[in-house]
Amino acid sequence: MPPNINVLSQPLVDALIADAKVLNLHISQHHGATIVDAKNADLEAGRRIAEICMGGLGQVEINPTSNKQANAFGSDYIVTSRAQKAVLACLGSQYAGWALSHEKFSALASGPARILAQREELFKELAIAESADKTCLVLETDKIPPAEIVEKVARDTKIAAKNLTFILTPTTSIAGLTQITARVLEVALHKLHTLKFSLSDVVSGYGSAPIPPPSNDFITAMGRSNDAILFGGEVHITLRGTDRAAKALAENLPSSASKDYGKPFAEVFKHYKQDFYQIDPLLFSPAKVTVSVQETGNSFSAGEIDEALLKQSFST
Repeated sequence: MPPNINVLSQPLVDALIADAKVLNLHISQHHGATIVDAKNADLEAGRRIAEICMGGLGQVEINPTSNKQANAFGSDYIVTSRAQKAVLACLGSQYAGWALSHEKFSALASGPARILAQREELFKELAIAESADKTCLVLETDKIPPAEIVEKVARDTKIAAKNLTFILTPTTSIAGLTQITARVLEVALHKLHTLKFSLSDVVSGYGSAPIPPPSNDFITAMGRSNDAILFGGEVHITLRGTDRAAKALAENLPSSASKDYGKPFAEVFKHYKQDFYQIDPLLFSPAKVTVSVQETGNSFSAGEIDEALLKQSFST
């Protein structure tokens, strides 16, 4: 039986709320639910929120960049994410796959509540489900969800509003950039899924990416958070299978395999008139990947860090 990510992540949520003053988080109650506003929070809050996003199954670390890295592309910190139950942690929880909207409110939701709601086709493929008494969603927004959204989440998860926590992490915030960049492994696994590779063959994984400088402009901040992974992300995945399959996967997994690779993401986004669905889905992947085969011990690498595009993105 797989671990219950709602049970595992709830102590992390409770601890985050308990440390709200230290982490510069604002806690409030709206429509019966608890709201954790991280728009003024820093790296540590973003790191802990990223571990909540991974359902308590991942470990997220933040370390200073080397002088060479800092000078090369203008980032002071590197975030590293690890997960043993990588598919459950990353796709079952961390992936921002639940789109919530009502009138002028719209946000992508990630976190353990997704597995309770089962509102995405992905869960049919993962064939995982669980129950819980409390749950949490992380929203990439600075707006408090309206009553209709709280009611929808309560209805879909079968969790009373008083036992729901919404963590708000706008992309323009440092905490938001941190938790988004910490998705580097999740992004790789999602592309692996897009390439029709069997998720059941994934053993473990870890990844790292530079945390970009913040921006008050949403498009700029969103572009930098994507570029941190597309041009600066590195991932190592261990699989069950053959060397031949691993080599082919490694060659197709990096972001450079996409036809839309070569410009900062904000430019690509504007080119497609801000329509995500027009962008080549194969673009969303780390810059460099290594795929190892558990049975043979052999590894295959492809892609590379693109310092020039990182610097262009982070300095504009």
